[in-house]
Amino acid sequence: MTADRPSLQRETSGAIAELPAQLAGDALIDGQSPQAERYLIDWSRDRRGSARFIVRPGSVEDVQAFVRWCSQSGVAIVVQGGNTGLAGGAIPDSSDYAVLSLERLNRIRCVDPLDFTLQADAGAVLQDVKDAAEASDMTFPLALGAQGSCTIGGNVATNAGGINVLRYGMTRDLVLGLETVLPDGTLWSGMNGLRKDNRGYSLKQLMIGSEGTLGVVTGVEVRLSPRPTQVETAY
Repeated sequence: MTADRPSLQRETSGAIAELPAQLAGDALIDGQSPQAERYLIDWSRDRRGSARFIVRPGSVEDVQAFVRWCSQSGVAIVVQGGNTGLAGGAIPDSSDYAVLSLERLNRIRCVDPLDFTLQADAGAVLQDVKDAAEASDMTFPLALGAQGSCTIGGNVATNAGGINVLRYGMTRDLVLGLETVLPDGTLWSGMNGLRKDNRGYSLKQLMIGSEGTLGVVTGVEVRLSPRPTQVETAY
């Protein structure tokens, strides 16, 4: 293992040099650097991995450029949201991978109080999504223990359930539209907010729960509900 390390470092340096220019600077972290540690260990602290490098795009266009480059260069991607999983699903198990972290893609794009919808970047923290809905006197009912650090894109990728699932359903039941970067870097947008959409095959439903295997979710449109007038907790 020690003998392979210099070769890996040379290979990584060469790959980094070939990345699109907009992914340089603080958007890029070498997989061998101390800053990479938190991207290579999951929330349980039991699973550690390794990667060539970590990329943190700041725009959808940057995500497209990176995914396109990886497709052309034969570099495998592991997509990360809040990295709050306990099963190691967002941790690369080999140095051949690149980590694509969406933590910088974290805007609340808009809230529509008339249509009861909200649009957000995939890296938006779930609690921020809930707070934005509450600020407009509505609620986004998905709730779970990691809501202060998990992301809405990760919730979509894993089809999270949470503690309100019996009343409001899974994440799948709350998503109206998705914006997704496909494996070749093409952007597919289905952010139409339609309640009824019977046009045939649903790429949105295929993406939900696919854990990044079919594409990278970059934007989400969710259905909001009226804010509860009373909340009770049973013990």
